[in-house]
Amino acid sequence: MNIRHLRDHVIRPTLLHLAAELPGFARAGAVELLLGTIAQESNFRHLVQLGGPARGLYQVEPATYRDIQENYLRYKPATQKAILSLRAGWPDSESQLVTNLAFATAIARLVYYRSPAAIPAPGDIAGHAKVWKRVYNTPLGKGTEAEFIVNFNRFVAPNL
Repeated sequence: MNIRHLRDHVIRPTLLHLAAELPGFARAGAVELLLGTIAQESNFRHLVQLGGPARGLYQVEPATYRDIQENYLRYKPATQKAILSLRAGWPDSESQLVTNLAFATAIARLVYYRSPAAIPAPGDIAGHAKVWKRVYNTPLGKGTEAEFIVNFNRFVAPNL
C-alpha cells in the first residue's frame, strides 16, 4: 500500500471533511497518529484481526464501534449525520470498517477525539505512542509503546 496516497487521498480529506463539525479533528498530529495506529494495529496489510474481532486497517473492534455509536454519536446528531455521510448503502456499518477507508478513518479518529488526551504535535512519535497506548490499545491491551515506535519508524517515517 502506498502510505502517502492513503495519507493524502483518504486520511487528510476525511478529517478535513469532518472538521467543520468536529473542531480540531483535522489537526496535523492526528494524521500521524492515525498512520501510526495502522502501522501498529495492522502493519498496513491485515483487514481482519488474526484470531480476534477487530476489523479494518485500524483494527477497530465491533464493540468499540457500537460504543461510539451508542454512547457518543447518539447524543450528537449533527456529528452522527456527518460521520454517517461517509457510509455507503452496503454493506452494514461494521463491515465498512473493512471496506470503506473514509468511514473507518472517521471512526478511528473518533476513538481519539472523544478522549481527553491531547493529540501530540507532528513528529512527536513517542507522544503518539503514549496516546495510542492509553486511548486506543488501553493499559490492558497487549501492544506496547516501544512496538508502536518501531512500527511507526518501519512503515510511516520513510513515507512522510
